[in-house]
Amino acid sequence: MNQLIGKTSGFILGLIAFTYVSVTSFSWAANGEELFTTHCATCHKVLESSTGPKMQGVRAKWEEGGALEGSLHEWVRDWSVAAAKDPYAASVATWSPTAMSKFGFLKDEEIEAIFDYADNYTAPVAAVAAGGGDAASGPMEEESNSWVWILIGIVFVGIILAVGGVRRQLKYATVENETGTAPAEESYGDEIRSWAFKNRKFVGIIVLVVVMSGLVYGYLALNTVGVYHNYQPSQPIEFPHDIHAGVNGIDCKYCHNSVERSRTAGIPTVNVCMNCHKGVKGKDDAQKEKIAKIYAAAGFDPEGPGSYTGETDPIVWNKVHVLPDHVYFNHKQHVLVGGLDCKQCHGDMTKEKTARVVPVEELSAIEGNIKLTRPTLTMGWCIECHGEKEISNGPVNTVGSGYYDEIHRRLMDNDKELYQKYLKDDKVTVKELGGWECAKCHY
Repeated sequence: MNQLIGKTSGFILGLIAFTYVSVTSFSWAANGEELFTTHCATCHKVLESSTGPKMQGVRAKWEEGGALEGSLHEWVRDWSVAAAKDPYAASVATWSPTAMSKFGFLKDEEIEAIFDYADNYTAPVAAVAAGGGDAASGPMEEESNSWVWILIGIVFVGIILAVGGVRRQLKYATVENETGTAPAEESYGDEIRSWAFKNRKFVGIIVLVVVMSGLVYGYLALNTVGVYHNYQPSQPIEFPHDIHAGVNGIDCKYCHNSVERSRTAGIPTVNVCMNCHKGVKGKDDAQKEKIAKIYAAAGFDPEGPGSYTGETDPIVWNKVHVLPDHVYFNHKQHVLVGGLDCKQCHGDMTKEKTARVVPVEELSAIEGNIKLTRPTLTMGWCIECHGEKEISNGPVNTVGSGYYDEIHRRLMDNDKELYQKYLKDDKVTVKELGGWECAKCHY
């Protein structure tokens, strides 16, 4: 009997260890790919240099270059801090005139997962079209991971059945040894019901815990509806904001020229792009390829006499910051009247590539921004900002505004005590001017 228990226990432990190692390895690989795609793929490629250097072999290069221990992780989080401490990191900072984005929120294990993915990456074999021709160039379809969960389910079912079978055999063997008579075998259902009745208090507690856990999980899941951290859709042109707004110092309002006149910031027209790119045609093939799409959209022939052909191919941009239909938001009110900088909501675009929904942790870390805690683009985020934004001594333009003049007049005529209360601390917040009224954003 002891040998039976030992062999069964060894089998079960081995099965658990095999499952853990297999699933853990797969999870880390998948996590590394997801992290790379989310945070790195805009500037980096795995096997070749792009805006940033290629990712494969980076760890080995830092070790060979004599970088300080932990310098690479510090570089990923904030390259300027690493460059100030480590001579090798300072030399890497001169590799490109484009400053690397800062990812202070990434943990050590997440950074390692990214480099593990890059070091183990192999280029996929492209399918060749029938009859010859170039390899297909569309985005690779994501492989289904459902087989992993099926494998996990099969393994755990096997463990449960193995343990249950051994326990039943031991029980019957013990009874037969004590009484000398083989007992009648019970079905699994009868055995479970008998055990549950004998341990009904324990079972009741377990059921209560499961139900409460389900309710809590459901409540937390509902809080994530409509929250899109780091949402960054692909675009027909990977527009480098860091080059235009950062290196070249172009004001956001030059391209998004309706931000001070309309509720929407506006997508730049091709004519705005052509103001510069009629002469700026790109330094390398990657830039020329992007600018060629602008020429096609404008119907411009750069090789000809500088004329327009009249044949256009419009650029269809994908919207990044999407508010529900029942929400009213006015850029003019916030930018012109409220004096908010674009970076308060959109992040520091002098260091970004294509636009994304920047997490609130990154927004709050930007110098000059109001420190907020609620997820970006949620109602709590807006309400929190309206409660924190001070306007009496700030940039809000209340002079000559009929709206604010009317607010002051009504307070003076109808409720002087409330008016004095608002001015007691020598400041007024957006909340005190009605920024928490439902009808401001929903009507």
